[in-house]
Amino acid sequence: MRVVFTVSAVAAALLLPPAIAGADDYPNKPLRAITSQGAGGLSDIYMRAVADGMGPLMGQPVVVENRSGAAGAVGARACADAEPDGYTFCILPDTAVVYNPIIMPEQKFEPKERLFPITRLYDLTQVLAVTASLKVKTLEELIEYTKAHPKTVSYMSPSLGKVAFLNELNEKRGTDFVRVPFRGGGDAVNAMLSNTAQVASFGIGNLAALIKEGKIVGLAMDGNKRSPLAPDVPTFKELGYPVEGITFFGLYAPMGTPKDKIERIYQAVKKIASNPDFDKKFLHGRGLVSVLSTPDEFEKDMERERAIAMRIIRQSGLYPHIK
Repeated sequence: MRVVFTVSAVAAALLLPPAIAGADDYPNKPLRAITSQGAGGLSDIYMRAVADGMGPLMGQPVVVENRSGAAGAVGARACADAEPDGYTFCILPDTAVVYNPIIMPEQKFEPKERLFPITRLYDLTQVLAVTASLKVKTLEELIEYTKAHPKTVSYMSPSLGKVAFLNELNEKRGTDFVRVPFRGGGDAVNAMLSNTAQVASFGIGNLAALIKEGKIVGLAMDGNKRSPLAPDVPTFKELGYPVEGITFFGLYAPMGTPKDKIERIYQAVKKIASNPDFDKKFLHGRGLVSVLSTPDEFEKDMERERAIAMRIIRQSGLYPHIK
């Protein structure tokens, strides 16, 4: 019986993909994937889809654990506090790893020292849109309308990058955009449809159907190229506006996780998420753009994102104490 078991185990190991199989017995227990959003959130849906495909590749199940709260800070800390043994990794938004440490130093949590960046998974394309009742068709028309109607155009956006952009327009172009609070994407859509708020910047997946129906008008979007969800909407870059701060989600592991295990996790996730069928099912319709950078590329990218975040935070006008 002992000989049969050994031969079977060797045979099973040989059947594993070359990128996953290794000389050691990693992994020999279930892996843990932490997501900082609740069930049904973008990163939760994405991570569960990855986990389903990752289990067979790694030879162990991947258990997804939701640790939501504090703009991703709860999930980030849970990931950082885990044993750096290759059995825990997490998907986190840029808010948790780039912005929170700057605007909330009292948390005394520095992702740069606590989390290892595995890969930038995807970017979230956001679109700046206005209510159809405003009767503007371009960003320049919106700028002129706002200048002519001070204190009457309110906007909603979860992105500090867009807050900074509109605040800069107020300062340099004489516009008068007024930021208003909101509870979420659904709240923002309802506010626009009822004309209680006239402008919003959200993920294009939330607004594409309304743009197509003509209920709202898309004026500009993030990214280097137009989204197929709204091909008539130009990018900010096309319009000559260098808007910074594209929302992104990345995969991380506790700092100190062995590099060979980081590489196995990365190769497994890349194999699953780069599949065209996966992209079509879990990314395309939600306005998500797959990136899947290497660990080295992502580590350099994070340095650039931190510098961008500091500029955005200062320009937003929301944190005057940060110099």
